[in-house]
Amino acid sequence: MSTVLDRPADQAEHSPHSRSLVSTLLHSRELAVALVLIAIIVFTTFQSSGFVFSSDGWRNLLVTPSLLLLLAVGQAVVIVTRNVDLSVGSILGLTAYLTGKLFSENPNLPILVVFLAGIAVGCLLGLVNGVMVAFGKVPALVITLGTLYVYRGIFLTWAGSDRINASDMPGDFLALGTKTVLSIPVLTIIALAVLAAVGYYLHTARGGREFYAIGSDPEAAKLYGLPITRRVIAAFVLSGALAGLAGVVYAARYGTVSSGAGLGIEFQAVGAAVIGGVAIFGGSGTVWGAAIGAFLLVTINRALPIVGISDFWQRAVVGALIIAAIVLDRVLAARQERQLVAARDEARNSA
Repeated sequence: MSTVLDRPADQAEHSPHSRSLVSTLLHSRELAVALVLIAIIVFTTFQSSGFVFSSDGWRNLLVTPSLLLLLAVGQAVVIVTRNVDLSVGSILGLTAYLTGKLFSENPNLPILVVFLAGIAVGCLLGLVNGVMVAFGKVPALVITLGTLYVYRGIFLTWAGSDRINASDMPGDFLALGTKTVLSIPVLTIIALAVLAAVGYYLHTARGGREFYAIGSDPEAAKLYGLPITRRVIAAFVLSGALAGLAGVVYAARYGTVSSGAGLGIEFQAVGAAVIGGVAIFGGSGTVWGAAIGAFLLVTINRALPIVGISDFWQRAVVGALIIAAIVLDRVLAARQERQLVAARDEARNSA
């Protein structure tokens, strides 16, 4: 009769771990979204090889999602705390215009100073959101919907009919939009570095774990003594900072900034986070998933016209993905709740 002792030692030792790893991968939302992304890229490449196998195709595949990736990472942190930030598109537009004005009025200004200025302005605007949400006890949806219009109004009042052109910015700065390192665009490297830093913090630092605890059960977090107000404000400040960084990246990527910069991109940021597995009701999800969701949304928008799908259906597909992601979250949450209740009842009966 075969027993565990009859198996090779390494098979007996590693089989449970292997099964656990396979099970985790099969149930990974991030993996599922990544596979969909790969399938879309492969299918579209068969339709048009230039989608990937050309210098512009490869660069656009990597650099175009960088803006949305930065916004989605910040949005994911805010959503994890059971909030939402709808002002990021306006912050992006404002800081993109600020970038152009700084360069046009100070041609010799160091590029690093402009990056820091954009991040600082984003932090300040995010701080305004966080303070009002944390101390005003008003839903973040309402607060950030209001600041979306306030920040956009400030942008439009400041810019008016003015437009920042490539000639207003130095060549070294604009080169960031096209420069690559080992065939990877510099702007993509910046976005991935931010992703790695935020992801590492969320999953290793105590403060990162507290974000999840607050989103999972705010009342329990309060009873436990977690600094809820400070963490919520920090989440909005981070979101604002990344939106400010995205504004500088926008200016480098496109070379021109008009009053429509960042218009509507806040909803794409929320969609990317939700599609990537960040629960809209807070407490779960990863910035890695949000980043994959950003790549998926941007890739879909680029791929669908190539396969002959109209603009209406492009929007419909994105909307369907968001709805499906939210429904899936609720189904999985209900299933987990039933499993927990069953486990609790079984423990009581065995006792």
